[in-house]
Amino acid sequence: MSIAVHQLNKRFGQFTALNNVSLDFPDGELTALLGPSGCGKTTLLRIIAGLEFADSGQVLLDGQDASQQHVRDRQVGFVFQHYALFKHMTIFENIAFGLRVKPKHIRPSEAQIKEKVTSLLELVQLDWLADRYPPQLSGGQRQRIALARALAVEPRVLLLDEPFGALDAKVRKELRRWLRRLHDELHVTSIFVTHDQEEALEVADQIVLMNHGTVEQVGAPADIYQHPATPFVYGFLGNVNLFHGRVHEGVLDAGGVTFAAPAHSDIRDATGTGYVRPHEFDIDRYSPGAEGLLVQLRRAHSIGPLAQLELERDDNGDLLEAIIPSERYQQLKLKVGEVLVLRPRRLHVFVDTH
Repeated sequence: MSIAVHQLNKRFGQFTALNNVSLDFPDGELTALLGPSGCGKTTLLRIIAGLEFADSGQVLLDGQDASQQHVRDRQVGFVFQHYALFKHMTIFENIAFGLRVKPKHIRPSEAQIKEKVTSLLELVQLDWLADRYPPQLSGGQRQRIALARALAVEPRVLLLDEPFGALDAKVRKELRRWLRRLHDELHVTSIFVTHDQEEALEVADQIVLMNHGTVEQVGAPADIYQHPATPFVYGFLGNVNLFHGRVHEGVLDAGGVTFAAPAHSDIRDATGTGYVRPHEFDIDRYSPGAEGLLVQLRRAHSIGPLAQLELERDDNGDLLEAIIPSERYQQLKLKVGEVLVLRPRRLHVFVDTH
């Protein structure tokens, strides 16, 4: 089922949660609503579900205006961060709950309920826990049961609010891979809220990056990471080094160090900032005549396949972060305090338009 929202606005007192938000969520795809706390992503999800109502704007489900529909009429499955399972019911009864409370004329028979719940328990690979109670399960198991309960009523769309937020890092990673595989099997149009950029980049077909109630960028994970549309997007999707300066006819002058900025060849003497991710630097020992930015190695941390270097610019004392393969780090035999030459392989410049 396709989902669209048109010109949604929502305020809570003086706080603007959503400011004229319009989006399309493709049929059968998994979309991540990504952004910092308070950016409006959970409010948007709850409005799509019917748990909140917008001050203005439309929610369209399969092209039909559902803005005023009650949550029970939208056929939406909702998975909360903290599971919301009934502690006094067995796992089987938790999953069966949505089927048992259906109106009598559409309520499945006991045999049908048993068949449905059993198949869902097998789907989430927890059929051996049917007679247990929620407190007897781990956090990861409870979240999979919450997802099975949401799927029991055969929702047209699945909405997940920070579904792995209460879990530790290792379980989160396992569950998000599992969710991706499950989605590929079911193809239910799904939207999940997260503030974890790694989670969104790994799991989603489409990412909606939000900030202060507005949409900063929409696109496939690779497109957003490789081609960020705004400084906020660049900074939010992982660590980044900043080079502040002036842009003039395709060149960024950042405190006496110049970088090519060919995309801005028509700009004359404007404030600009260059963005370089830590892994986008080449590093060599200093030798006379070497071209690049001179830095001193202040700290090095090498565990596993990558070495993380903390570097200080010789000219202004700014700290930079670089990441290189551990093999390269071992090959260079770098020592704290020595002078290195830094060259960005890729630099993205944003010009201040204000």
